[in-house]
Amino acid sequence: MPTKTFSVPSINCGHCTRTIERELKELTGVTSVKAEIDSKKVTVEWQAPLTWDDIRELLEDIDYPPVE
Repeated sequence: MPTKTFSVPSINCGHCTRTIERELKELTGVTSVKAEIDSKKVTVEWQAPLTWDDIRELLEDIDYPPVE
């Protein structure tokens, strides 16, 4: 199962992390997601047919673009 940890510089508060976690968990195929305020990092694990491009596109759509 693919897993990726990446930075999201626009994380500033608990609302940011909850939004990211909620939105990503709604994607079919996401098995776990953890966003951290202090490190501004997100770790997501998913199953095919979902792809990293799908995840990145959602994050950009909700104004939390990832930096790899």
